[in-house]
Amino acid sequence: MGGPGRPSIATHLFLASMMRHRRNYNEPGHAHELTFSCYQKYPFLKADRTCQWLLEAIHAARVRWDFELWAYVFMPDHAHLIIRPRDACYDMGTIRRAIKAPVARRAIAYLEAAAPEWIPRITRRRGSRNERLFWQSGGGYDRNITEPQTLMRMIAYIHNNPVREGLIQTAAAWKWSSAGWYINQTSGPMPVDPIPPQWLYDVGG
Repeated sequence: MGGPGRPSIATHLFLASMMRHRRNYNEPGHAHELTFSCYQKYPFLKADRTCQWLLEAIHAARVRWDFELWAYVFMPDHAHLIIRPRDACYDMGTIRRAIKAPVARRAIAYLEAAAPEWIPRITRRRGSRNERLFWQSGGGYDRNITEPQTLMRMIAYIHNNPVREGLIQTAAAWKWSSAGWYINQTSGPMPVDPIPPQWLYDVGG
């Protein structure tokens, strides 16, 4: 694995603008844009195996906690998801942990066995004990989405992330993304749920 990535200024500004959304707002009917960053911005998601583990964790969480997945992008050092819980009563903290924790366990176990030189780099002292981190601590970012126009902007933003970072020329060409489905109905590594019509069109616009 390489050293830490260097996100663009646009990505830095985007993440900074979302810091005020760290608190969970579990509002019925709301969609949520979630962002998870790897510890110290290490590009752990550059490896296909790690992305596959994240796919499997999302799938299991979808089944367990009954949410719709509307869009996703996995970047080398962070991931974006747009989801909407179906239940009126839900907890985004629980959903985030259900997605992130299995990936962290598998990835850390892999590093211990296959790349132990990485262990000191992901180890942090907290009080009297050491902890190993795959994800940046703090839960990540959670932005509630209530308006169709906001949803469409957010989908376009996350899908174009690999293009802005210079990793690919077109959003649809990025493997770990739902962009291909939106652009040309090309199936990707993980199916997304259809967005209800009322979220696609702003009747008052």
